[in-house]
Amino acid sequence: MAGVRLPEINFVLMAGRVTRDAEMFFTPSGTGKCTMRIAVNKRVKDSKTGEWKDDVFYVNVVAWKELADRSKDKAKKGVPVIVEGRLTCREYEDKKSGQKREAFEIMANRIQYLSAAGEGSAPAPSSPKSEAAEAESESIEEVPF
Repeated sequence: MAGVRLPEINFVLMAGRVTRDAEMFFTPSGTGKCTMRIAVNKRVKDSKTGEWKDDVFYVNVVAWKELADRSKDKAKKGVPVIVEGRLTCREYEDKKSGQKREAFEIMANRIQYLSAAGEGSAPAPSSPKSEAAEAESESIEEVPF
């Protein structure tokens, strides 16, 4: 069909974990560029064994300017993130072989950090009964029998 115009949509939304601490670079004009790599897991069931396994996909993420500046300290190994942006492809020459290669990466518009680096899950809250029982047992030095 001639004349049909498709909308130009390039939108990516991924959730994963940062695989290594982000690296910060600056262009000659002083513009900040922060790069990171995230691992995105997909649970799949092995048809032969019936076991669930993680199928991991790695993707490079690039943040520019203010987003890069905010990301340089937050994007630490293991931190869960949600990345919103557009998929891009750049060509480069492999330094070892001299061959031309392509790299796909997400140009981030927004990155949401879901926890700080090194932060694990929050400890389970203790029940009020156990706290009261502990306080009572600490205040009683001798049982009155």
